[in-house]
Amino acid sequence: MSSSTLTPMQRYAAGALFGLALHQAQIHQTCPLGFPSDEDNNERISNSSSNDSVSDDPHLWVHQSSGLLRPVFKFLEIDEKAWSGLEETAGLSSPKHHVGAFLRSLSVSEEGADASSEAAEKELDLAKAIDAMASSMERASHDVSKKEKQREYEDKCREKLSLADTQSRSEVENTTNIENYQEKSKKSSSIEQAHLESVSGFDKKPVEEASTLEYSRKVTVLYQLFSACLTQSPEESKNYTRRRRGYDARHRVALHLLATWFDIKWIKVEAIETTIACSAMALKEEELKEQSRSPKSSWAKWKRRGIIGAAAVTGGTLLAVTGGLAAPAIAAGFGALVPTLGTLVPVVGASGFAAVAGAAGSVAGSVAVAASFGAAGAGLTGFKMARRTGDVDEFEFKALGENHNQGRLAVEVFISGLVFKEEDFVRPWEGQHDNFERYVLQWESKNLIAVSTAIQDWLTSRLAMELMKRGAMMTVLKTLLAALALPATLLAMTDFIDSKWAVAVDRSDKAGKLLAEVLQKGFQGHRPVTLVGFSLGARVIFKCLQILAESENNSGLVERVFLLGAPIAIKNMNWEAARKVVAGRFVNAYATNDWMLGIAFRASLLARGLAGIQPVDVPGIENVDVTELIDGHSSYLWATQRILDLLELDAYYPVVLGRVALQRQTS
Repeated sequence: MSSSTLTPMQRYAAGALFGLALHQAQIHQTCPLGFPSDEDNNERISNSSSNDSVSDDPHLWVHQSSGLLRPVFKFLEIDEKAWSGLEETAGLSSPKHHVGAFLRSLSVSEEGADASSEAAEKELDLAKAIDAMASSMERASHDVSKKEKQREYEDKCREKLSLADTQSRSEVENTTNIENYQEKSKKSSSIEQAHLESVSGFDKKPVEEASTLEYSRKVTVLYQLFSACLTQSPEESKNYTRRRRGYDARHRVALHLLATWFDIKWIKVEAIETTIACSAMALKEEELKEQSRSPKSSWAKWKRRGIIGAAAVTGGTLLAVTGGLAAPAIAAGFGALVPTLGTLVPVVGASGFAAVAGAAGSVAGSVAVAASFGAAGAGLTGFKMARRTGDVDEFEFKALGENHNQGRLAVEVFISGLVFKEEDFVRPWEGQHDNFERYVLQWESKNLIAVSTAIQDWLTSRLAMELMKRGAMMTVLKTLLAALALPATLLAMTDFIDSKWAVAVDRSDKAGKLLAEVLQKGFQGHRPVTLVGFSLGARVIFKCLQILAESENNSGLVERVFLLGAPIAIKNMNWEAARKVVAGRFVNAYATNDWMLGIAFRASLLARGLAGIQPVDVPGIENVDVTELIDGHSSYLWATQRILDLLELDAYYPVVLGRVALQRQTS
């Protein structure tokens, strides 16, 4: 049952818009463009395009069997007779034909003047509360000292590791690029053109309609839709077996797209997530206290079942909630949050918390929302291998940053794959500032340090230095790409790398299987996950996706993927299946001058292509050339943050980077 200021017509329009956004998000898996401008876009909509009805294609996200849309309709109290029609509209129509009309419906009031005025006041109070939360989150994300530490780490790495790489750079700059990059960069790709058209107002109508809608109404709609995404009754869980409990990554991607249509900054949606997370758990704790005053009964039982309570939101301290009303309970709950959210209480005020309580009250009792806040125990940081998995001896998550136990409903996992010291698992990622709950994965450090050291030793060997002086290393890479034999002297010199590299590749594949198991079991707390990795860390991620792709029930786990310098073959690796598992953006960042990666990967595999040095020609993969930022493979240790900044991880649309943009960043 929804507690909403929206009228029935407005709730219908909100549900319709969400359905359109959900379906467009699925289209963007293989056609990651801007707002669709193709009148015949319907031909690409369905995985089985011959179908004339959404009900005939169970692979669609808007199909009733997915369990993604009908629970939202139910929460919004949309007439059940209208559900199938809304699904057909979402799945078979271009959004440009409907978005404007539904946006207009959101601004129309069916109520009397007094009721309309009261609803407007509540929506304004809610918007102020969300703005206060967003401001708090923005302030917390800016930390000058961390940026300084990141620069110190970069300088240290450059001094130690970039000697050979830097010597090879002059060679690259004077050599015709493998992919004829300079010629290609003069032409904008079709994806880039479509993106530019979308963001420059090529199809302005939906934007115009959104601009006439009150900001507070937009926030209210997003608040209600997010609440609807979290509510799932036990009965619905049984009916929709293809959907996992908790916050589905596909829902989050659809909300992201809808926010762009509304022209609402993404951090406002993140603030909505955090507000509802904290509010719902404060109310849940109050409910538990009312049920029993015994600390050993309901609380212990609740925790054992894996439904996270206030301890997860407050860092282990129970919320000191008094009184039976929702708004006071939430206010008290926020007051107990650490370290920054408690300061919101005087800013939001009583009316703000009353507005927040409207949706939170209907969400708090949901098993799905409770499961979304974290798994039993310590979540990812508490994960321990129950047994030795294959040959993997080390696999451990470590918390990164200060966003833990703060009600964050999205998780980010960073994975290094080139490591000289244990700190290299953490330091490359410390400069990343966003609103995720962040972790690094420390895995197989012994083998990674061994292969990384072997590569660096080879780079500083007499033969390698001589080849670089003669400008021969790019020729070597061309030879590898052409599947030709390496010179005997070079082959002999790389033998001592091969054995260590083979072991590290084997361990990365096994670690990827283990990562998939962790996500499937919900140790991340049934929240959408973003995976970011470089070098062999990117391979861990790709193997994880391959395992997840074996079951369609895993489609809602991973929100976004960013692979940097990935030692992954392109042919015969089923990139299409891996792409399908990722709800949002899937980025392959590559450097055409990374000849060390080519030598380590070797000719037998390079004949199948290599993602770390060239584009992956698969629909939905966003290929970004970062050659201008990479001197060699070890550069990913210190250049990763710059690459992530350029990729704009929080953007919904692809970020197409030209050579000029990269040069500006490095100049």
